[in-house]
Amino acid sequence: MAVERQPKVLTGTYFKNGNWALVEGAIASGIAEFFAYPISPASEIVEYVSYRLPAVGGKAAFIVEDEIASINMCIGASWAGSKVLTATSGPGFSLKQEGLGLAYMTETPLVCLNVQRGGPSTGLPTFSAQGDYMQVQFGSHGDYPAIALTPWSVQECFDLTIEAFNISERLRTPVILLADGEVSRMMEQVTIPKEEEIQVINRKGPKQGIDKTKFKQFDASDQEDLVPPMAHFGEGYKIFGTGLTHTEEGIPKLDEDLHIELIDRLYKKAEINSHLYPKAHTYMVDDAEIVIISTGISARASLEAVLEAREVGIKVGLFRPITVWPFPRDEFEPLAKKADLIVVEMSMGQLIWPVERYARKECTLVKRIGGTPPDPKNILKAIKKLAKK
Repeated sequence: MAVERQPKVLTGTYFKNGNWALVEGAIASGIAEFFAYPISPASEIVEYVSYRLPAVGGKAAFIVEDEIASINMCIGASWAGSKVLTATSGPGFSLKQEGLGLAYMTETPLVCLNVQRGGPSTGLPTFSAQGDYMQVQFGSHGDYPAIALTPWSVQECFDLTIEAFNISERLRTPVILLADGEVSRMMEQVTIPKEEEIQVINRKGPKQGIDKTKFKQFDASDQEDLVPPMAHFGEGYKIFGTGLTHTEEGIPKLDEDLHIELIDRLYKKAEINSHLYPKAHTYMVDDAEIVIISTGISARASLEAVLEAREVGIKVGLFRPITVWPFPRDEFEPLAKKADLIVVEMSMGQLIWPVERYARKECTLVKRIGGTPPDPKNILKAIKKLAKK
């Protein structure tokens, strides 16, 4: 069946939901392949990509047998030269962890959208949560530097998807876009700029004229950013990929010093390129005696509470991390020294762990589970209680 050709970038202003914007951000970034298994509240992403990607000339948009297959298909497609996307929620993200570990170890660029829902296990299908924060960094075994971005609006669903792909391609690493069910399904205005106004970064390849038989897939010795150029299967280069500790050629070698050198470079690569990560947003923090730390839909509820508290004379502000892994320590610590802290999240308490670690003091937790966002009234109550101390 013939597919009617559509523009890659749908320039204009729309009234759409976050799932639509996530897909359009991926399309604007130039994805060629998509593999996923349907799961609410991310199912709309799977359905819409399957419609949109063929219409812009994509190579593949497959609904596959399970999440394990989907993440490994993404790895293979990326090594064959494609920008790739997968999308999931809760239990599906759990199933992807082994594949994501392989992607970190083989320095495979890909983007995984995780629209969070309540758990454990199958938990609360179609409902919303923010309980996958720790899993992003610690879900796969071993040591790896996770990078994760979190949107709080439909506009950011579009913008941060492009940012996620640019970081992934630039650093040769998986990037997680950690949305929540409320942000992904709510409807609001989103503006898509012209294609020439969108910055799209692609992975760097081997230098022209290099001897393909002597190419080293993991050699970053002459790269200031510590990111090795990436050759693809089918281009004639001598390349090898493995999840085992490996040499610069990609050959397995179980050696203590080599393992230390490899893992250390992966962490340094993420650290020295931190200028690529979106900065945190702050609201009314300059004179704040109380600062709320929150992300996604919880940050929107927190902002309402901040505005109401300001109306009654309480000096409170909001610190909203956008890059949640690595945690924006340098931006956060100066605020933590001068203010009392409240963490608002849709979980029993995960974001509060790095907050208290870098604040070096106990913080107030406003938690919300059950599938619906925090009530600004409960946040305001916590603000007023802390202000009286």
